[in-house]
Amino acid sequence: MKAVSEKMLEAFRCFLKGENVSWKDDMSAEDWAELFRLCQHHQILPMVYEAVYGCPAFAACPPELVQMTKGQVIRQVMTQGRKTEEFLSLYRGLLDQGLTPLVVKGLVCRELYREPDYRCSGDEDVLIPAEQFKKCDEVFRASGMDLLVPDMNPDEEGEVPYYKAGGMLHIELHKELFASESEAYGGLNAVFASVFDRKIQLDIHGVQVYTMCHTDHLLYLILHAFKHFLHSGFGIRQVCDIVRYAEEYGAETDWEYVRERCREIHAEVFAASLFDIGRKELLFDQGKARYPESWQSIETDSGDMLADLIDGGVFGDSSMSRKHSSNITLQAVGEDRKGKKAGAHVLSSLFPDRKYMERTYSWLEKYPFLLPAAWGFRIGKYLKESGKQGGNSAMESMEIGSRRVDLMKKYKIIQ
Repeated sequence: MKAVSEKMLEAFRCFLKGENVSWKDDMSAEDWAELFRLCQHHQILPMVYEAVYGCPAFAACPPELVQMTKGQVIRQVMTQGRKTEEFLSLYRGLLDQGLTPLVVKGLVCRELYREPDYRCSGDEDVLIPAEQFKKCDEVFRASGMDLLVPDMNPDEEGEVPYYKAGGMLHIELHKELFASESEAYGGLNAVFASVFDRKIQLDIHGVQVYTMCHTDHLLYLILHAFKHFLHSGFGIRQVCDIVRYAEEYGAETDWEYVRERCREIHAEVFAASLFDIGRKELLFDQGKARYPESWQSIETDSGDMLADLIDGGVFGDSSMSRKHSSNITLQAVGEDRKGKKAGAHVLSSLFPDRKYMERTYSWLEKYPFLLPAAWGFRIGKYLKESGKQGGNSAMESMEIGSRRVDLMKKYKIIQ
């Protein structure tokens, strides 16, 4: 691991402990710039900045970088505070209409940190029973929320994003937690088919917020990271959310249920590796979490996963090449789920089957013989994007994708 990555993890741990780093003079101006860039990719900049500001080594940080970074931190923290207030106000409106929306991830996870607004979220996620969607949409519209994609038909989508015009609040309203059309992970929705029957309430800033029971929520946090791992990766903050949730609510969690569900989808070693990273890098207290011996006995080697998530950033979007590598990884997982070997993953990612291509080129349903033309359009679009955007090449994407397919084999996600 690069020295700057190790510094980021050390500073993150100090924040979690409520301490400051004691670095002396081993950081150059370039190191500080790289540290803050990496923290921004992992969306932990406010937390790390608080831990490093004022240490002796900070004198080497250029004043203009200090000013810029401090401004970023203040804006992010203040914006998050306002967004939380806006969201809770809107949520009260949903409750007033007798609705039972489950808040997942962001708001609930923020409350696990000593400074909740330092754990910033791009949006809030809400899961609603499909039959409550229309009423929920009405409340959103009456509160000034608009569809983020104006021409979409929300009745036909499993996930509907909203934003507040002139404001900062973004909400993803889910009728399902995972894209059901995905061959790689669409089947995960079945795992959460009964979450509304087991829902609980948490008091957050005086509002009784519906959410998943702790067993379901911990499982969802793990499988949400799993989904991103199948795409192009996830970051250290997701791991921290998971282990802090486990510490807070592990005593109320059915750990064997979580393990069994993970085992069914070949995510058991993946999940155990997350907790191994938490133990080694994020102060995960196994005793406080009631982390069972049965989990601790799962053989893990989390070093490669840690390196991958450090490289990937919070949603695996550290570069366009990495983002595009998901074509290879998702195809490999899809083939494995159908009982096929993932050996031809590069070719199959370039030339997917007709069913996959119909998602983008709907005219293939009527004219299936035009599949080769659709492949040509797909490759042409990708090459065009490659020429426009930095850090993006077809060869690099294939290299990253092939490497990450090997990683999935190592963690027994695919054969």
